Amino acid sequence: MTYNLHPIFVHFPVAMLLIYSVIKIVPLKKWFPRVAWRDIERVLLVVGVFGAFAALATGDTAEHLVHPNRALVGMHSTFAGIATIIYGALLAGEIAAVINVQKYVYGKSWKWVASILNFVEVVLCNPVFSAILALLGLVAISVTGLLGGTIAYGLTADPVAPFVLKILGITL
Repeated sequence: MTYNLHPIFVHFPVAMLLIYSVIKIVPLKKWFPRVAWRDIERVLLVVGVFGAFAALATGDTAEHLVHPNRALVGMHSTFAGIATIIYGALLAGEIAAVINVQKYVYGKSWKWVASILNFVEVVLCNPVFSAILALLGLVAISVTGLLGGTIAYGLTADPVAPFVLKILGITL
């Protein structure tokens, strides 16, 4: 017997990534300068992205157990993938920053790796660009949750659902 574990795995990464996005978008660093925001962001991002991969994996199983509207499931899966890619890119930037390429990459043959990692760090850790990505990730994860709620509970669970489905061109 196969169980639908997707609802168990999906809520934790959503919470972590939502909190990460709020910290990234709202100027908490200016209001509370003594807090180690970067460390908090990194922990939320690592836990959230790994949790998102678990949610994606269990979502594939759930798709075969529950047979709702195919267009709805497909759009839910698409937005989940977009959110995971966005937050995964932000995590890649943080990983590049942690590696600190200058300390760990030596020799002429590895300079191209150092330049790539430096570029990834500079672009993805840029405060403005990372805040924009966090906002886009928040939108993607919100739409994913709305579509997931519609799959599980129907249109009556969320008053915004009919409008979003109409914008996405999904009819139930």
